[in-house]
Formats: sequence, structure tokens, C-alpha cells
Amino acid sequence: MKRDGRGNKKLIGVALCALVLALGFSVEAQPPKKIHRIGYLMSADPAFESIRTESIRLALRELGHVEGQNILFEYRYADGKPDRLFGLAEELVDLKVDLIVVAGGM
Repeated sequence: MKRDGRGNKKLIGVALCALVLALGFSVEAQPPKKIHRIGYLMSADPAFESIRTESIRLALRELGHVEGQNILFEYRYADGKPDRLFGLAEELVDLKVDLIVVAGGM
């Protein structure tokens, strides 16, 4: 059976239109913004550390980093029990945080 080239040309034309259309939509899509996760590891209890954590949040906010928008904190407190620190540090590593903040006593 003999074919004329018109059927193939139509198929190629439709395929090219679909490709251009698909590329146009993918160019407009914005990649999701990365939300950085900060691990916060302290030996004291949360009440004792509240002033320090609030200072860190305010300093980061001045630099344009807002908790819940482009950064998240993962808090871990040992409640004055130093033997818990290693396990809490492991938790933060398992969460794949971008940074772990550790502070000594006051």
C-alpha cells in the first residue's frame, strides 16, 4: 500500500505543537522554595532557654528568615540531664536538619 507524506506531516505537526505547549507550561512552574531546618539542642529545659531562643529568632528575622515561612526549628532539650544529649543529637541528625545549634551553660 502506497502512502503519501501528508499523514506523517500531520502527526509530526501535532507532536511539535504538543511539545511546545508542554514546554511552555513547565517554564512557568516555580520550583518550591527550600525551607531550611535548624536543629536546636540544649541541655537545659525550655523555660530556661526561652530568652536565648527568642533572641536567635529575632536575629534571623532581621536577616529575612521567618520561622514557618523559610526556616523551621527542631527543638530538643535534655532538661538538665546530660546523658540524654547524645540521643537527642542523633534525632536531629536523623531528621537531616541543615544546621544544629548547640549552646553551653550560662
